[in-house]
Order: sequence, then structure tokens, then C-alpha cells
Amino acid sequence: MSTPTTTGVMTDRVAWTSRFADFWELTKPRIVAMELITIAMGFYLAAGSQWSPLVLVATLLGTGLVAGSASTLNMWLERDLDAMMVRTANRPLPAGRVVPWHAVVYGLLLLAGGVALLAIGPGAPTLTLGLICWCLYVVIYTPLKTRSTLNTAVGAASGSLPIVMGWVAAGGKLDWVGCALFGVLYLWQYPHFMAIAWRCKDDYQRGGYVMSTTVDPSGRRAGQLAIIGSLLLIPVSLVPIMVSDSMLLSSAYAIWCVLLAGVYLWASVVFARSPGDVSSRLLLRASLIYLPCWILGLFLVAI
Repeated sequence: MSTPTTTGVMTDRVAWTSRFADFWELTKPRIVAMELITIAMGFYLAAGSQWSPLVLVATLLGTGLVAGSASTLNMWLERDLDAMMVRTANRPLPAGRVVPWHAVVYGLLLLAGGVALLAIGPGAPTLTLGLICWCLYVVIYTPLKTRSTLNTAVGAASGSLPIVMGWVAAGGKLDWVGCALFGVLYLWQYPHFMAIAWRCKDDYQRGGYVMSTTVDPSGRRAGQLAIIGSLLLIPVSLVPIMVSDSMLLSSAYAIWCVLLAGVYLWASVVFARSPGDVSSRLLLRASLIYLPCWILGLFLVAI
């Protein structure tokens, strides 16, 4: 039999759990998780057998906090626009579950914690890249979404820097390989974003976002960008071969990359020829398959 005391305790526990879930949602944890995977891969490629567990942990935690801060402040800045769109109306801020100034303080605290960890762990170069990533996302990308389709280019750059942060944190230089890691993530995002932009174009129009699919509702422009991105992935994704000393493993990686990019290109062409729900879903699935498979392929050149 429950008593008023136990009922009150349970109610408080549910309230705190719900509140934690709302603040957790502000950080866009799925995006952060994918960034952490790319960071770990970049770190592993550069470090080889000589690596510091403490530096890796500091890099992962620090970047995760910085990324969570960027997402939180992005949601704070876009809270009124999010309220206009079906897919985002139930987010913590537009739904009223989190007070706006609480989100600002939370975002700044995450940023401070991330900066401290990156400064103490991997050091200034990685910290600098992290701050550039944060500024691109919060200061430039977020306001640009209602002004120009160039927001995709800026957002893609922000999303591509984490793997370079992992590379630099482990001692890698900004050479051809480091730039290629950035390039693969950057180009991968174009077909990925175009698929999402098509599927959410009605919501984007309601929110006043300037996307390829709102500027050109036919989908032709989005299809062209998807094809260009997936096509350029083929040569750029081959550059990490320079890390490997094994001809056999390098060849296996090259074949793997060409196959992956070929499937991605095929899905992009299907979408470009006939933009629609079916073709955009195909392209989105192809993008979600490409990235983890490419990351697994990197182990071939890292061995």
C-alpha cells in the first residue's frame, strides 16, 4: 500500500528523470555519438600503437561536451522556429519543458567543461579546432539557415571537424590524410542532407528555413548536389591509403571504398532522376549505411 510520502518520492523521481531526459535531448545525443565514433577513428589512425588512454578519454569527453553545448544553444536560438514545425514542436524548449535561460546556462557550462578538458588533454591544436567547430555551428550555421542555402556548406564543415580533432589529438598533422578525412565526412553529408531536406521540406517552409528543397521544390537542385557529393567521395576516400604499408590491405580498402561510393552514387542518381518519398528514403538509408561501413574500412589501412 502506498503512502503520501512514498507517492511524493515517486513523483519527484519521475519529475527529475523527465527533466534529465529533456536536458539530455537538448544535446542531440545521436549526433554527438556519431561524432565521438569519428573522433575515435581519427585518433586510432594517427596514433597507431603509441597512444595515451587519458588523452583519448579527454578528447572524447571534451569534444562531446563542446558538441552538446553547440546543439543546446542551436535549439535555444531556433526555439521559436522549432515551434512552427511538426517534427520539432515537441522539443524541450518549444514545448515549454525547459526554460530558455536554463538552456543558455546549461549550454555555456557544457562549453566551459569541454574547453577545460580539451585544453588539459590533447592541448591547443585540438581545442582550437573544437572552438572553430562550435563557432561554425552556433554563430554562423544556425542564423544562416533562414538566410541562405550556404548553411549546408557551413553545417557540413562543422560536422566534419570532429574526425580531424581525433587525428590531431593523437599527433596527426593537417596533411593530405587529415584533409581527406575531413573531406569524406564533408562530402558524405551532402547526399545525406539532401535526402533529409526533401523529406522535411514542408516543415522547413513552415519554419522559414532556406534549403535547397525550399528554394527549388522540384528537387532538381538537391539531386544534383547529392550526385556531386557522392561522386567526389570516390577519389577523396582513397587518400587514407597513404597511411598503410600493406599493398594487400590498401587494395582491399580501395575496392571497399569504390563499392561503397558506387552504391551511394547510385542512390543519389535514383533520387535526382525522380525526387520523392521512396527515392529520398533510399538515399537516406544509403547514407546511414555508407558512413559506418567506411569507418570500418579504415581499420584496413590502420592495421
